[in-house]
Amino acid sequence: MSALRRAIMALALLGAVAPALALDFRSLAEPAVMYDAPSTKAKPLFVVTRYTPVEVVVAVDGWLKVRDAAGGLAWVERRLVAEQRTVSVKVARAQIRAQAEEGAALVFEAQKDVVMDFVEAAPPGWVKVKHRDGQAGYVRATQVWGL
Repeated sequence: MSALRRAIMALALLGAVAPALALDFRSLAEPAVMYDAPSTKAKPLFVVTRYTPVEVVVAVDGWLKVRDAAGGLAWVERRLVAEQRTVSVKVARAQIRAQAEEGAALVFEAQKDVVMDFVEAAPPGWVKVKHRDGQAGYVRATQVWGL
């Protein structure tokens, strides 16, 4: 088999599994206890604050196994997870700009671990966010977690 044909087949296979690899990010609707198993009788690990972004990894009955920004996995009751998406700053200071371009005016800066609402996807490499105080703008996707 030629290298070109193998490459085409590999791309076709990747296209077939890509939807299965889609990430499902949500946020917590209220403070939530995180457990080591899908039960309130399981060992409680820690409490996570409202609006914290999480990646849903597995759904089982009324429970979700989620990953946090640090890569940790835990179980949370499904009823405590909102459809709303948020992102958290993963760099020391994220620059939120008026437009989705590097030279645009700086609207504000957000420190590491600040959580903002995900508003919409923007041009490649950017995302529109809104801070709880009402300020909105565009941040580089590489500066936040939850996308």
